[in-house]
Amino acid sequence: RRVKETFGVPTFAYQVSGEYAMLAAAAENGWLDRDAAMLESLLAFKRAGADGVLTYFALEAARLLA
Repeated sequence: RRVKETFGVPTFAYQVSGEYAMLAAAAENGWLDRDAAMLESLLAFKRAGADGVLTYFALEAARLLA
């Protein structure tokens, strides 16, 4: 949020491949709910002030939110 306030430009967040892989593997092993974890991780970027999020979950998230 500080970057956005300081520079006054749209701010994007990028979910790195390691984070995506960690969530996907944990869901595959039954350790967490894939959809809930995915949406929570994306929502965290928005709570932090991101105007947009680049993620490997993009298509999956779009289907869930449609």
